[in-house]
Formats: sequence, C-alpha cells, structure tokens
Amino acid sequence: MTLSVAPQPDAAIVASLRHAGLVDGTAEYERLTGGISSNIWKVTTPERSFCVKRALPQLAVEVEWRVPVERNRFEVDWYKIAENLVPGGAPKILAHDEDAMLFAMEFLDPGAFKLYKNELRDGRADPAVAAETGRRLACIHAGTAGRAELRETFPRNDIFHAIRLEPYLEATAGKHPDLHDVLFALSERTHMTRLAMIHGDVSPKNILIGPDGPVFLDAECACIGDPAFDLAFCLNHFLLKCLWTPAAKPAFLDCFDAMTAAYLAGVDWEAPDEMEARTASLLPGLFLARVDGKSPVEYVTDETDKDKVRRVGRALLRSPPSRLADIRVAWEKELAA
Repeated sequence: MTLSVAPQPDAAIVASLRHAGLVDGTAEYERLTGGISSNIWKVTTPERSFCVKRALPQLAVEVEWRVPVERNRFEVDWYKIAENLVPGGAPKILAHDEDAMLFAMEFLDPGAFKLYKNELRDGRADPAVAAETGRRLACIHAGTAGRAELRETFPRNDIFHAIRLEPYLEATAGKHPDLHDVLFALSERTHMTRLAMIHGDVSPKNILIGPDGPVFLDAECACIGDPAFDLAFCLNHFLLKCLWTPAAKPAFLDCFDAMTAAYLAGVDWEAPDEMEARTASLLPGLFLARVDGKSPVEYVTDETDKDKVRRVGRALLRSPPSRLADIRVAWEKELAA
C-alpha cells in the first residue's frame, strides 16, 4: 500500500477512535490506498501511529460485488487467534467497534516490513521465506483444527463463499462451460469442508516480511473452512509470478516446493496425503480463475500468457493431480515450450 494525501475520515471513525481512547486531541490522518474491500487510514498522534480499517459493503471493482460488512468482526478474531498461536504472525488489535464495523491495529513500518508481493515482483524470491510462510500457516491451521468453540466464533462461511468461491471458481465456470461441473464441485467441496480456521486470502499482497518473519494481513474472508484453500491460494501466486518476473522463474518454483514441504510437515489434523490431494485438485481451478474469474491478477495481460495458464489449468482440472509437485512440473513444461 502507498500513502496519499486525503481528507479527514468520516465522523463515525473519528468518534469511534475517541471513544476507544486512541485519539484525544490532535491527530493526522493519511488514507492508505491499494485495497478494494475497506477504507484504511494511518492515524498519527503525539503518542503513536496505528491503522484503522472499516469494511466496505461494495468492493472497489468494476463489477457489482457486495459483501456483508460483518466480515470486519471475523477478521479481528482471526488476528487475535493467529497472534496467540504464532506470536508476531498477525498485527496486534488495539480496538474494535462492532457497531461501526471498524477496528484499529498496530502500524507496521514499511521501513522494516516489506510487502511480499513487491519482493517477488522484484525477483527476491527466497525459499526460506516461503518455507516460513508455510510453517506459520500450518501452525495456525493445526492450532485451530477440531476446536468446537471456534464454530461459535466463526458461525458462518457465506462471506467466504461470496468473496472467494463464487468470484473465483463459480464465475470462471461461466467462461469454461465444459468445466462447469468440475469447478462447481470444487466450490461445493471447499464450502462444505470445515476443519480449521482459515484466512481465505493468503496472497503475497497480504503478507509483510518483517524482521522476525512473515506477518499475515487482511483476513476478511476468515471462517472455519478447508485449510487446503489457504495453501492452494498462496502456492498459486508462485506459479503466476513466473509470468510477471520470468528471470526469477527457478526461484519461484523453488519457493513453491519449499512452502509445500514446510506446510505439509505441520499437518497433524488429518493425513498429509489427503490434505495435499485436496490442495492439488483445487489449485488448478484457482489458477484458471486468476485469468478468467472476477478478480484476475493485474500483471497477466498478454493473451499468450493467459493461454498458457488456460492450457495448464484446464488440463489439470480434467485430470486432477494428487500431488502438488505434478502441478509444478506441468507448469514448468508449459513455460519451457
């Protein structure tokens, strides 16, 4: 995200911060840009800097994409639980206003916390960072798997369906009618699988690389769901980045392998082979969705590159792999053709 000069936030935000005791007197507000789902401000007072985030009912995209603002509450709960399981793995929450559906959290200085997406864009793809991301993600999943009380904390997964399954898998089926049944079956299976607390948007744009390791942001899709979605969603980006920064292709594929191995080593709530098989069958659908769904990646614009994604994604959806390495090999062959 980048900073831009902006007017004051609306009165409800200022009033909420005053009520929480975070603002008492002079404060400077800077609008943080780059997100599509929330208004985010950096607030600077004489005592400290922090961020405030308020969910939008309509996402800032060209198509109509309305989502319940209650996701703000679930994001806060995800942060608190994740931070407890992996200290430093999520920003600390300073205040939460359920009526206004906004929260305040610590500000992580860009000088010390680098956006993972930018690091990858610039070819800095370190397998050790990918492995630690996978390890932390598995730790969060393992620490929440089978915890019955969390179903009360996260009682719904319709928001996850609205933000992830419908615009990715189901919308993509509209452009690939011959794969309609396959894509909808993946959506239904993912929707019905409720094993652990998932983030729902584990993307490099939502990960900061700090002095002590990766920090996960923007858990707006948080729910009790299938951990395979989180793993597949992140691994997908290592494949796609090969088209953005071709010179770093070997490093991206090494990151894919490193994250896979580190994550699967932490799977203890089910057989790792079963977890991997679900991830491997889901990933091609997400791969195809990033060129033909409602939220395509902005850096794959050339039709030749899009067709590469389509060829691999479609072939793997027709003949689902059970191992993630099979996807890596198929993509490497396509890139070398």
